[in-house]
Amino acid sequence: MGMATLTALLRTGSFLSFRGRLIPPAKEVETVRYPKECVLKECVEAVIRPLEPGDRPLLDAFYSRIPESDRWFMNYDVMDTAVMDTWFDAVEKGSICSILALCNETVVGQGSLYLRGFGATRHVGRFRIVVLPEYRQMRLGTWLLLDLIQLAMDQGLEMLRADLVAGVEDGAIEAVKKFDFFKFAELKEYMMDIQGNRQDMVIMVKRLHKEWSDF
Repeated sequence: MGMATLTALLRTGSFLSFRGRLIPPAKEVETVRYPKECVLKECVEAVIRPLEPGDRPLLDAFYSRIPESDRWFMNYDVMDTAVMDTWFDAVEKGSICSILALCNETVVGQGSLYLRGFGATRHVGRFRIVVLPEYRQMRLGTWLLLDLIQLAMDQGLEMLRADLVAGVEDGAIEAVKKFDFFKFAELKEYMMDIQGNRQDMVIMVKRLHKEWSDF
């Protein structure tokens, strides 16, 4: 098994490819080459690769450095051992595809694609990207998003969805717009932050194509 060959679309619209070994994913798709080296702002180098079973300590250390106010808006408690056991089981079963970004063997970012596999919304994938505060505004989120879009295409999904918090994740909302995500809906005062204040949730959606050339 493998994932489809990933080419990284630059902001200019051109493409880059990266060499690496083949990593088998959860489903039968084509091939993406990992690990993939990328250069962030200020010439910082990072490596992106799929999550592996032995990465649990690295991921635990990563989430311990994410501010509690950021973790609050995730759909599960990443600091709960039992919750993360279940999450890793879902990765093993193929209902979650997860990739890591590492600098000097330290996880600095993670992207996850959530698949339903059955039911009326099985054609829609959801994703979450988390980046350490000190690596934000360095285009690392862009690299991770590119991979997740490709993985979603490889899985045959027709749409990608991200639920973001207005006033908290405005940077992410503007970033995904550059990749043709559009505001599908906005739920007023739907979310509650860690202080108990109500926040609006913005549902951003992207319609997928079979190949990059179809965009």
